[in-house]
Amino acid sequence: VFIAYWSDIRDMIVELIDGVRDLVRGTTPNPIPPARRMILLIIVGTLPLFVVLPVKDLVEGLSGNIYFVAGALIVTGFLLFASDRVKKGRKTERSAKLLDVLLVGIAQAIATCPGISRSGTTITAGCFVGFDRKFAVRFSFLLSIPAVLGANILTLKDAIQENSIIVSDIPVYLVGVAVAAVVGYICIRLLKMIADKGKFGWFAYYCWAVGLIVLALTLVLK
Repeated sequence: VFIAYWSDIRDMIVELIDGVRDLVRGTTPNPIPPARRMILLIIVGTLPLFVVLPVKDLVEGLSGNIYFVAGALIVTGFLLFASDRVKKGRKTERSAKLLDVLLVGIAQAIATCPGISRSGTTITAGCFVGFDRKFAVRFSFLLSIPAVLGANILTLKDAIQENSIIVSDIPVYLVGVAVAAVVGYICIRLLKMIADKGKFGWFAYYCWAVGLIVLALTLVLK
């Protein structure tokens, strides 16, 4: 995400520094720079995740329920299918309202459930509240930064407390991180290309197929 959206992230870092400087001076630019407003939108969009924290273990436990995961994939498919049929919006960081990003943040909180695509759900929610499709994709991935970093910090904390980190396996972990980074970057580029064509529904068929296959195999092998 940092590589794919570095220009946006760089602008937000600069505006964060300038924003602190303006706060000290007691001045406010008018209009507010888009990158500075994006920081506010991301903060508001991240707030719903704090509601999930008290039930984090319960949500993570759902990963052991194959029926739930398969059903969640099918639901994700319907969301993506619907996103292609929503009237194209025009909202960007300049015009998006706080309620819009809060609703997208709620979608992200729901997507902590296993089987529900975080990016797919937040992009679909963005389309429903009137985001421009390209902005919906961009906001979805920028919104993922605090979510993913927070999840990693919590997971790492639990791993350290439980003393479950195997030092000899660290090279394998690093290889996994590198592979995930490369594949993740390719997927982001692919998604950005698909967003330009407005064909999110392609992923719907994939989700439906995987969900139904998992359900069928679970019933047959049970």
